[in-house]
Amino acid sequence: MGFFDFMTEDIAIDLGTANTLIIHNDKVVIDSPSIVARDRVTGKIIAVGKEANMMQGKTHENIKTIRPLKDGVIADFDASEQMIKMFIKSIPALKKKFFTPALRMVICIPSGITEVEMRAVKESAERVNGKEVYLIHEPMAAAIGIGVDIMQPKGNMIVDIGGGTTEIAVIALGGIVCDKSVKIAGDVFTNDIIYYMRTQHNLFVGETTAEKIKIQIGAAIEDLDNAPEDMSVQGRDLLTGKPKQVDVSYREIAKALDKSIQRIEDAVMETLSQTPPELAADIYNTGIYLAGGGSMLRGLDKRISLKTDLPVYIAEDPLRAVVRGTGMALKNINKYKGILIK
Repeated sequence: MGFFDFMTEDIAIDLGTANTLIIHNDKVVIDSPSIVARDRVTGKIIAVGKEANMMQGKTHENIKTIRPLKDGVIADFDASEQMIKMFIKSIPALKKKFFTPALRMVICIPSGITEVEMRAVKESAERVNGKEVYLIHEPMAAAIGIGVDIMQPKGNMIVDIGGGTTEIAVIALGGIVCDKSVKIAGDVFTNDIIYYMRTQHNLFVGETTAEKIKIQIGAAIEDLDNAPEDMSVQGRDLLTGKPKQVDVSYREIAKALDKSIQRIEDAVMETLSQTPPELAADIYNTGIYLAGGGSMLRGLDKRISLKTDLPVYIAEDPLRAVVRGTGMALKNINKYKGILIK
């Protein structure tokens, strides 16, 4: 243990398309939307996270809100680096430090990511003082976070529905046996709702409103046991141009999302069909685990269960399963050395 180890801080990052979460000292210290607001004139970042999120859809031409990640991958290198830097700077325990400590980081990445995209993540991390940077595949992190013992010679199936991608993987012996990454997840659901409101109600709603609809009355099936109340939605009438309000029921949202959910189901079925028979036998017994924010869509577990004839379980606190797993991998770095990508 050298002098420098003493000055190194460990942080685990779930760099998501929709939300970025950071764990430091076993606590989730950052849980913020992955969004930055930039001043177009000076090029300076004026807000990040929750603050920038409140500006979304309400900016004038000098301010631009950017989501630096698209489909789970860094799309805007500069903005993502600034965002990571500002998030790390705002970690309470690191704020007190006189200078930025060296960081040992584990960051999770989508499983369908290319070498180039992986390098972009690593470089971003190294430039914010990451001395040791490890990467971990998202479904792996989700599995660890759910509490599955991934080192066992037993098959487990994880479906992680995030903001930009849905990651489906069968995991055994600390490795991913077969996986599929589809670019249909929370963001697509939100856009489906915008499209539905426009075509069915002549109502133009923004992303923030569509997101609210998804959370409040979003559903994957049309007959729920405990149905949410109808929701009043305000937006702009496409015909008159005036602001107006309509009432929307969860059944309508289930219709709006049907096609996209079908594509997630198909991907799950395809992954199952590629699973080796011995592992398929395990999955028959253990079922499917859902993680990520998308798994909170009402009735989705039931729908996937009907489609696959398997039991489906939702992780507790599914939004944080991935970052929890990333944090556990960081804590037991020697146990998980084999699955971390250096």
